[in-house]
Amino acid sequence: MSNTEFPDDELRQEQEFVDGLYARVDVLRGDAEDSVSDALAQGHTPRQARLERDILVAERSGLLAALNAVDGSLCFGRIDLASGATHHIGRIGLRADDAERTPVLIDWRADVARPFYLATGHTTMGLRRRRHIATEGRRVTALHDEILDLGDETRTGHEDPTGDAVLLAALDSARTGRMGDIVRTIQADQDRIIRAPHRGVMVVEGGPGTGKTAVALHRAAYLLYEHRELLARRAVLIVGPNPAFLGYIGEVLPSLGETGVLLATVGELYPGVRTTRTDTPGAAAVKGRAGMADVLADVVRDRQTLPDPVIAIEHDREVLLLDDGLVNVARERTRAARLPHNVAREHFEGHVLNALTDMVAERIGTDPYDGSNLLDPSDITQIRDELAGNPEVWSAVDRLWPLLTPERLVADFLAAPEGYLPDEDAAAVRRPVTRHWTVSDVPLLDEAAELLGEDDRLARERAERERRTQIAFAQGVLDVSYASRTFEFEDKEDADPDSSEVLSAHDIIDAERFAERHEEEDHRSAAERAAADRTWAFGHIIVDEAQELSPMAWRLLMRRSPTRSMTLVGDPAQTSEAAGVGSWEDILAPYVEDRWEHTRLGVNYRTPAEIMDVAAAVVRAEHPGFEPPGSVRATGVRPWARATGDLPGAVAEAVTELTPDEGRLAVIAPRELHRPLAARLDGVTAGTEPDLTHDVVLLDPRQAKGLEFDSVLVVEPGRYGTSDLYVALTRATQRLGVLHTEPLPEPLAAALG
Repeated sequence: MSNTEFPDDELRQEQEFVDGLYARVDVLRGDAEDSVSDALAQGHTPRQARLERDILVAERSGLLAALNAVDGSLCFGRIDLASGATHHIGRIGLRADDAERTPVLIDWRADVARPFYLATGHTTMGLRRRRHIATEGRRVTALHDEILDLGDETRTGHEDPTGDAVLLAALDSARTGRMGDIVRTIQADQDRIIRAPHRGVMVVEGGPGTGKTAVALHRAAYLLYEHRELLARRAVLIVGPNPAFLGYIGEVLPSLGETGVLLATVGELYPGVRTTRTDTPGAAAVKGRAGMADVLADVVRDRQTLPDPVIAIEHDREVLLLDDGLVNVARERTRAARLPHNVAREHFEGHVLNALTDMVAERIGTDPYDGSNLLDPSDITQIRDELAGNPEVWSAVDRLWPLLTPERLVADFLAAPEGYLPDEDAAAVRRPVTRHWTVSDVPLLDEAAELLGEDDRLARERAERERRTQIAFAQGVLDVSYASRTFEFEDKEDADPDSSEVLSAHDIIDAERFAERHEEEDHRSAAERAAADRTWAFGHIIVDEAQELSPMAWRLLMRRSPTRSMTLVGDPAQTSEAAGVGSWEDILAPYVEDRWEHTRLGVNYRTPAEIMDVAAAVVRAEHPGFEPPGSVRATGVRPWARATGDLPGAVAEAVTELTPDEGRLAVIAPRELHRPLAARLDGVTAGTEPDLTHDVVLLDPRQAKGLEFDSVLVVEPGRYGTSDLYVALTRATQRLGVLHTEPLPEPLAAALG
């Protein structure tokens, strides 16, 4: 870097450090790629060698993924300590190649980096100076220094008098359609949440723009750093409200060097089902009630039937009658075991077979003179085995205690819910048997799977057959090896007389162990395995927009978190789903009572004061005591509203007016208006998941949850409920406009003047 390009010594020094840092990164990349290539080139090796190769590949691939994800913004800060030491802070940690493995770049999550976020002039935490480093790619473009030790008279010419320049620059920057990390600008109240101890349930409440989602994602990255061994094995689950939201936040964790996290919506938490379909509000409310668990339990019990009046079974030229009394005894004894329905069937089968065996034994083995039984235990066993081979017995068992799938059980219930629900609720949820599931169905499927369990006898038998086949194959390999060796020595006239003492594979391993060594290993990541396993227990779960989840959805999630290690993020004031719980107490009391921690974020970093004042007025009209989060900035640009007789035309004109050279604009409108609006907007399609990287996107209020845009156009706000309108009004970082043909809600009209 020449003096002409960087006449400033401080900039030159930082650029030299960054150049050296990336030179080291390039070397690491080359080493990692070579190591991966070498490992993969080894081919077939013994099991231990293959395991070591796979570990090496995973480590090197993980390093490559982390370096590639954060490339271009690896280092963002520096702290100068009163002791004279200096530490550069970055998205991941890197060490020198010396014997001491000296840290070159400190991971932002390390304890030594914490003063970068918490130190103040009042509490310096041992710092003289805090430096924010701005980069474009690998080029240092600006420095912002905060003087913490006022006794230090050294000045660099890059001092930031307020310490807010970096934060305000980030807030004013154009949006890209993807959430960026906030690692350069984490505030003290956010840092305390991010680094909170890994135990129990933490609730992070905050209004629009308070950064609660970003805090939750950075908390996931911190927990993965602090508890790597546990969470890498058990994985972290992040639950979001919709696929567009997950796409929006999807690059945050990779930018922080973390890729081993499962992101999913509730509609994706039942293996084999991925749905974004929604029910009517009435149907969603009914399906989401906690009482649906009892309803489904009743549905399962009703599938455990009694004969009406008897079932006749022909066996050995005799007719055996299963009546309701005999079957009821078997049923109640089976239910007493309190096992899931499909698992319990084996017990029911046993009780029925025992009853039929007693019936046959009594008929053929009773002494006609004294009534004693003349059969010995082996005779009884033979009778039972013969009955177990009778297809009519199993036909009867299938009628009385059928094997059920969750999908069939829920589909049949929804096709005929009468008798289980009040008439009005039954009418709301009733639908023909279909393969198209809704998001509200997924918790029902999971509940049904829990009630039914899985009869894995066939799977165990199949696995045992495969194991025996593998052992037989292994034995064949060993036999061929032994025969070849024997032939080799017998064929040699000068064979060593002691050659018989040379060990062969036959001598050191048997066929069973040989087969085990060549079993196929599961190379999927923990997140990939978790996505396919309904019973997976996650190390930690983060739920965004948590107030929107139904009681049934919470039952599903709590089953995924037996340790109750969770971070819940949301804002009860933004609850809009008919089945949403809203209250933290109502969500958590059934599972952890009052053993949970609550914290609130009260600073709005997204929404300018001019827009927030309008949004708050709408909520206060319904809730007079409502206090919104305080905005950290004002733009001087007032929101506006226009009445129009040509809504699609007015929207197209306003989009042209509001779309800046950079940034993103969202048109937020009721779903029924999307098609006519999309017809007038270039590149916008109705009825599909929006691509948030496009300049203009069309959303309904609920799709907009958790998102932010440079400009927002709210269409026909009179059709929104208060919560949906509050969400729509608080998505903009710069400009807000309102278009309507119908009268505005009175509080909104008054606030807009």
